[in-house]
Amino acid sequence: MADQSDTKTPLERMRERYDAGSENHRSAAIDKRHRKGWRTARENLADLVDADSFSEYGALALAAQRGRRDADELIANTTGDGVITGIGTVNAEQFGAAASRTALVINDYTVLAATQGFYHHRKIDRLLEIAARDRLPVVMYAEGGGGRPGDTDVATQVSGLDVPTFARWARVGSRAPRIAVANGYCFAGNGLLFGCADFRIATRTAWIGMAGPAMIEAGGLGSFDATEIGPAETHFNQGTIDLLADNEAEATRLTKQLLGYLQGASAEGQAHEQSSLREVLPADRRFTYRVRPAITTIGDKDSFLELGAGFGSAMITGFMRMAGKPVGVLANDNQSNAGAIDADAAAKAARFLKLCDARHLPVLSFIDTPGFMVGPDSEAQAAVRHMTDMFTASAVFGPPMIAIVLRKAYGLGAMAMARGGFNEPEFCAAWPNGEFGAMGLEGAVKLGFRKELESIEDADERQRQFESLVQQLYERGSALEVASMLEIDAVIDPADTRAEILRMVR
Repeated sequence: MADQSDTKTPLERMRERYDAGSENHRSAAIDKRHRKGWRTARENLADLVDADSFSEYGALALAAQRGRRDADELIANTTGDGVITGIGTVNAEQFGAAASRTALVINDYTVLAATQGFYHHRKIDRLLEIAARDRLPVVMYAEGGGGRPGDTDVATQVSGLDVPTFARWARVGSRAPRIAVANGYCFAGNGLLFGCADFRIATRTAWIGMAGPAMIEAGGLGSFDATEIGPAETHFNQGTIDLLADNEAEATRLTKQLLGYLQGASAEGQAHEQSSLREVLPADRRFTYRVRPAITTIGDKDSFLELGAGFGSAMITGFMRMAGKPVGVLANDNQSNAGAIDADAAAKAARFLKLCDARHLPVLSFIDTPGFMVGPDSEAQAAVRHMTDMFTASAVFGPPMIAIVLRKAYGLGAMAMARGGFNEPEFCAAWPNGEFGAMGLEGAVKLGFRKELESIEDADERQRQFESLVQQLYERGSALEVASMLEIDAVIDPADTRAEILRMVR
């Protein structure tokens, strides 16, 4: 029965209810985060979305614990049930409101350590349903301690496993991109949500694992501090984290930049002076060089964002813009393994190609590789599985692919960089220094002319003959000779690379 002495209007009661559960009354928890140098969920939200664009869903939800707590306590300590959900725009000034609509899931560690309770899941499920239906990208700040066993009001399930959130999150990726951000502790169910995302960003003060300290100890596996489990640096070096940020502010900035590549074309960017590309390659074909400056010179100024830099170092993956249009970038790094594609590099390339394929983004492939890494150590790293996965991902890649051979293009590894063969991309060109063959020139000579070389007793003469044979193979497999047989489409001036790509992209 209503309190007859309550003279407040419904509007006043609504405002009072929102205020009672707001951050204004959680100063101790907020101060604790600030002392660590961390932000609150709403501070991250405000930094991410465009001003006055956020519509919140389920803000009045409380933990399903009415049977063990009174209403005032629930409102004060569990409002929102540990997660903020809603829809807003991100980057609308660049891409327009329609293209910038984004579904947002921001876990709130100041409420029940952002653990996953009954209504917590219900809120996320509701948002994922809308995101899948409307094909909205989803950004999730995934911090949290995993499942919550204390929701005593739930009488409709026994095991605690009747939860559709995880399957919905996994499936929504087929309809819209998912970006997850981790800071602080991200364990169990929260760790799974983070790991399932298409793009994963974490701060250096993130610890991510499939189980937290309590679950590990309960399983009889020992007692560990949360900071001993899955530190960000470890995940970055294993390829689990795509972008490693110094703090939440940088993580949010990277989220906005990454989301922008998925939102479409922007205003045409500024171009670099292209003539410097003629000086990229060293005079001696045996020497290495820095390929990243070449990539950034070809793209719009300040538009290249590298993903997964801590893992698979022989392969570079990332996004950039060409005259404002977003493209994926795949490139060999000759300063790691001489550009040979090892198991980690192949796995990294396969995942990236699949992501670009799903998002219908064209890919620029910059090739300089002696091929797939060989040898017993390589095979022990599951080379066959990872390299064939890369080859398949490349061969079935649907959007346009433009391949530019910067220097070496040898063997199946080079073919895997070019949709399975040099006549498969929309356009395949080489710089004048380009060289092609079934395997590296030196190895081909050693293998094919072993008897002839071994028959030469004088070491100096043997070396001269070896170098002569290498030169003959180099001339036979030179870019000009290969192009004359129509095995590639063109040989181009390095300074014309951007112009050639733009003709295709446009």
